[in-house]
Amino acid sequence: MGLFSFLTKKGDRIQDFLSRGAIVIDVRSKQEFQAGHIKGSKNMPLPGLSGKIKEIKKLEKPVIFCCASGMRSGQATAMMKREGLDCINGGGWQSLSRHL
Repeated sequence: MGLFSFLTKKGDRIQDFLSRGAIVIDVRSKQEFQAGHIKGSKNMPLPGLSGKIKEIKKLEKPVIFCCASGMRSGQATAMMKREGLDCINGGGWQSLSRHL
């Protein structure tokens, strides 16, 4: 039951972000993204993400980061929160797609 509670809370947070017009940014490599991704998501690989801070801020939308497992998107979320961005770690893209 504890695990289910966590998933519900994650789903609620994702729905909250989506209701506010959030965009999904996939931080996997270009090759990983091309092999499969969430429709409408933007691909901004983690290694170059710090150079895209201004671009992301200009979007003026909350952001849901995703990757393959949640590790890279967790790093992206931490980095962008330090920059004042309204964002969450959506985890793995396949898991996240079930909440969309």
